[in-house]
Parts: sequence; structure tokens; C-alpha cells
Amino acid sequence: MWRAFFIAVGISLCILGAECLVLDRAVLKREETAASETSSSSSFLLNSEPRNKNAEWVPKDWHPWSLMSVGAVVILYAYSFGKQRAA
Repeated sequence: MWRAFFIAVGISLCILGAECLVLDRAVLKREETAASETSSSSSFLLNSEPRNKNAEWVPKDWHPWSLMSVGAVVILYAYSFGKQRAA
């Protein structure tokens, strides 16, 4: 079971690294809930400036290569565990 878990983690890291190769930036949108909409209509907050609801993440040059290499090492290490035989 641990072998399958580590293979899945390694594949996920490789996919995330490949995605970072093609991304220039990622914009993370925060959704507003109904509770926050009603609280923002308060008279105390009318004069305040609206905040930027979106966060932006820009991957650095080393992110994709590091993620893909760590994922490959984890996959290779998980494959090197031999299959356990029942005694």
C-alpha cells in the first residue's frame, strides 16, 4: 500500500512540475460566501477600500525542474522496493 502511495505522490509531483513549465502565472480566485456579503454591507465598512480578492502565484525558473526531478526520484525509489512475497 505504501508503494502505491509513493508512486501516486511522485506522479502528482511530475504533473505539477510539467504544469509549471507551461504556466506564466496562476491566479487563485477566492469565492465570496453569502455571510461575507452581508457583513461587507455594514455601515462601518462602506468607507474602506475593496481588497483584491485574487491572489497571484508566479512560478520561479527552478520550480518545474525541481518538482519533476523530485517526482522522478520518488517514483524510481518506490519501484525499487521489491514486491513483498507471502511467507
